[in-house]
Amino acid sequence: MPLYEHVFLARQDISAQQVEGLVDSFRSIIETNGGSIAKTEYWGVRSLTFRIKKNRKAHFELLNIDAPPAAITELERQMRLSTDVIRFLTVRVDEHEAGPSAMMRRSERDDRDGRGDRGDRFDRDGPRRGPRRDRDRDDRPPRAEIETIAFEPAEVDEETL
Repeated sequence: MPLYEHVFLARQDISAQQVEGLVDSFRSIIETNGGSIAKTEYWGVRSLTFRIKKNRKAHFELLNIDAPPAAITELERQMRLSTDVIRFLTVRVDEHEAGPSAMMRRSERDDRDGRGDRGDRFDRDGPRRGPRRDRDRDDRPPRAEIETIAFEPAEVDEETL
């Protein structure tokens, strides 16, 4: 059977237990159509890059699915009908990734103490770029004055009208 990675986003205002309930209902859909879910990963509530259906944040969930295409079609149909699911994406893959996904590895890497190594940053309590130029300097040349040009209407021959 083909292998799929399926990610869906659930509304922010539902609880994590309700997201698990959604996963269980989607698992039953897959299993009744002859497939199985190899792995699920809950990525937590994350900010969205742009609003989706008036939501700024969403619960992210990854499902590694081993199922026939008909099961995926039914799963996506049920997700379109659900008001709790705001977006989903299914991608066919050659093999499932062993271990945690890239999103989970990134969150483990971000658990450093503080802000991490910030390099050679200066303290913010003093100027480091040299003195600023005084904006009210008198040694600047004066601005060039704009000449005003008066336009006069052209004379019109009555014969050309």
